[in-house]
Amino acid sequence: MTERIALVVGGTSGIGLETARQLRARGAVVHVAGRGEERLAALAASDPELIGHRVDGGDRTRIAELLATIGTLDWLVVSLSGGEGAGPFAELDLDALRSAFEAKFWGQLTTVQTALPHLAEDGSITLVTAVSARAGLPGTAGLAAVNGALEAMIRPLAAELAPRRINAVSPGLVDTPWWDGLPKEARDAYFTHAAERLPTRRIASPADVAEAVVLAATNRNLTGTVLETDGGLRLTTLD
Repeated sequence: MTERIALVVGGTSGIGLETARQLRARGAVVHVAGRGEERLAALAASDPELIGHRVDGGDRTRIAELLATIGTLDWLVVSLSGGEGAGPFAELDLDALRSAFEAKFWGQLTTVQTALPHLAEDGSITLVTAVSARAGLPGTAGLAAVNGALEAMIRPLAAELAPRRINAVSPGLVDTPWWDGLPKEARDAYFTHAAERLPTRRIASPADVAEAVVLAATNRNLTGTVLETDGGLRLTTLD
């Protein structure tokens, strides 16, 4: 079997970084795209086998330039996210929600569309969304809109792009830098409260979710699917 080529966009931290590591452990050549110079420098120091690139996933020109240097791509993982779009609907900042769509929805779609000419015939696309698309949690209507829009495209794209595969992985609460906006004490208290109510009784690690992403990317019998890896969050409430 020839060496597989992977690209993880949004792969310098959290779920994306753990996915890149696990794909590399499977023997793939793994390229990682991210916006932050500091995170890319840290990646080069901690994971020298991963090939870092300073690229914004929403920048079609830069993504196209990167893909031209990579050549044929077997596994594309898009883990772009953003910190905006949450909050009670009556007070929701719609400009912030537009920014959330720009960062995650349009960023992921731009990356995928630009990558299609470079994707192997048996290649795969895996998007990282969030369980807010289906969980019905108060204060997440904006997040649900962004992630729901991405997940709604998975099944029709799987039919349209065949035999290339496309899936999404939908995590719940994960201890990633997405929560860095909260003071540590507040975050720890919230995680403790939430873990007591989750069926799994724990907050996921990025590696937990990355295992599902790797499955979606590499399993040749999986397409048109949204894999829920939420610790049972959709089955309960956090009140």
